[in-house]
Amino acid sequence: MNRAKAIFRAQPVLVIAFFAALLTVFFIPPDREYAGYINRTVLIQLFGLMTAVAGVREAGVFDAVTEALLKRAGNVRRLGIILMMICFFSSMLVTNDVVLLTFVPMTLLLFTQIPDEKSRILTVVLETAAANLGSMLTPVGNPQNLFLYDRYQLTAGEFLRVLLPFGALSLVCLCALCLLLPRTPCSAGKAAERHIPRLKTAVFLALFGVCLLCVFRLIPDWAVLIAAAAAALPTGPSVLKKVDYALLATFVCFFVFVGNIARIGAVSDLMRSLIGGRELTVSVLLSQGISNVPAAVMLAGFTENGKALLLGVNLGGLGTMIASLASLISFQFYRKSQGAHTGRYLRVFSAVNFGLLAVLLLFALLLDGTAA
Repeated sequence: MNRAKAIFRAQPVLVIAFFAALLTVFFIPPDREYAGYINRTVLIQLFGLMTAVAGVREAGVFDAVTEALLKRAGNVRRLGIILMMICFFSSMLVTNDVVLLTFVPMTLLLFTQIPDEKSRILTVVLETAAANLGSMLTPVGNPQNLFLYDRYQLTAGEFLRVLLPFGALSLVCLCALCLLLPRTPCSAGKAAERHIPRLKTAVFLALFGVCLLCVFRLIPDWAVLIAAAAAALPTGPSVLKKVDYALLATFVCFFVFVGNIARIGAVSDLMRSLIGGRELTVSVLLSQGISNVPAAVMLAGFTENGKALLLGVNLGGLGTMIASLASLISFQFYRKSQGAHTGRYLRVFSAVNFGLLAVLLLFALLLDGTAA
């Protein structure tokens, strides 16, 4: 029983996805059509991207770049702006969860030298929002984008036309929120000397390039699998251990769940009638309860309005703590830090996230776009 609780706490979405898929098996027993449920390309692309990012991160590239940028910080407000900007733009390439895993611990370490708890909380909250919002601007920024980009065969132009206006407004709002930070003088600390292995960095950056070529449909998915194996195997198991296999398993479970539901006529018709024309609203609301990645996979089986769904699940990453699972990463780091005030953190997080969500939803209505 204790082990089951531990597994659920560690991977709640995977556990829910597994039992949801298992439930549908009683209605649609396994057969040859099951193989058609699985989007092999998305799984391979995710594996390749996670392997590439793990390799570059292990080489110390992220830390070196961040420390170089932080040299320019002279006060708390400027430090917050730099950290927010780093999270916003880097999440476009290395996914929001990896960005927060990298930069939130560094932020908490920096603030051990700055006795300002309000600023520490606001900075971490803004980093989290920036990672979630910046990641929506590229197909590789988060898993739901990668899935929907492939599922609806979107072009890069179509993708940007849907999300770029919201990304631009998000950045303006985040910069405005940074003005709430004081101009208290601070020091980002002395950067440590780092040796970055050039060959290892080049190999994993090349793998990242191969992944991008596959995402934009210039090379087949099997080329990514070969490239990932060629890059990771010589480095030993350390890089491969950092791949989020639970995320890949979660996708598989939801593929099975949605595939089976689609074959249950009455349920499929009901889902389509509930979602049709309401993709933005439904995807935002569903994301608040089960997070935006599974919401994207689940809803994609019942609507052909991919652009509206793409916008909805990305905006839906704002709001509750579980709307984007990347937000939980920041909270867990903060909660375990010395002198943490979790109640205050949750209040600031909710105010910032629901405020940003309200602004962006209002903007969507004013644009009268695809998902209004």
